[in-house]
Amino acid sequence: MIQFYSVTLGDTVFTIPTRYTELVRRGEGAQGMVCAAYDTVTQQNVAIKKLSRPFQNVTHAKRAYREFKLMKLVNHKNIIGLLNAFTPQKSLEEFQDVYLVMELMDANLCQVIQMDLDHERMSYLLYQMLCGIKHLHLAGIIHRDLKPSNIVVKSDCTLKILDFGLARTAGTTFMMTPYVVTRYYRAPEVILGMGYTENVDIWSVGCIMGEMIRGGVLFPGTDHIDQWNKIIGEDSLFYLHPMWWYISSSSPYFT
Repeated sequence: MIQFYSVTLGDTVFTIPTRYTELVRRGEGAQGMVCAAYDTVTQQNVAIKKLSRPFQNVTHAKRAYREFKLMKLVNHKNIIGLLNAFTPQKSLEEFQDVYLVMELMDANLCQVIQMDLDHERMSYLLYQMLCGIKHLHLAGIIHRDLKPSNIVVKSDCTLKILDFGLARTAGTTFMMTPYVVTRYYRAPEVILGMGYTENVDIWSVGCIMGEMIRGGVLFPGTDHIDQWNKIIGEDSLFYLHPMWWYISSSSPYFT
């Protein structure tokens, strides 16, 4: 029988198998808290994510199930791998916590963007991002929430995409929940509540690419109306025009 113990990290209690030790808080978001740990069985460092109230309502339950299912199904070097999943509860009546064990990375892209990246590293990160997205799209999956905080890297520049709580199976053009992608990376068709396909992920990648080059958010809208105005405004035409890629010192590596 698996033995569990509890550790308090901030305001969150992690109840985990004894095989995982040396817990250190790494970050927290809408979907839950993540800590780093050492797996004494595999002798590897891992990341453990405790999903935030996965059964609070139907929406939370669907997101938890979707993330677990897609991480289990998708196998690609640029997609974060699911190593284990568990719950400390022993019966269906008690069942309320879900933990996902994943590969441990060193930082997310938000932190990396603040660094002075050279052309080669920037190009390699973008290439890996596109490889991961291509694999998802070939599998009929739209991520729907691509942003720097959902992209993680290692010190050797290895990149992986994570957080599939909002991902959906793709099909023909159809209407889906309009406000899925975080505002700054939201495609025009999402802002307008139109039907959309895999292209929304490509728009998000383009916004992330622009942010990597500029060192700042490309379209920092304060609400969905301001976001739309920034996309169609005169200032945006400069960044969207091909000439900008030649003006940018990074452009030769993206042409």
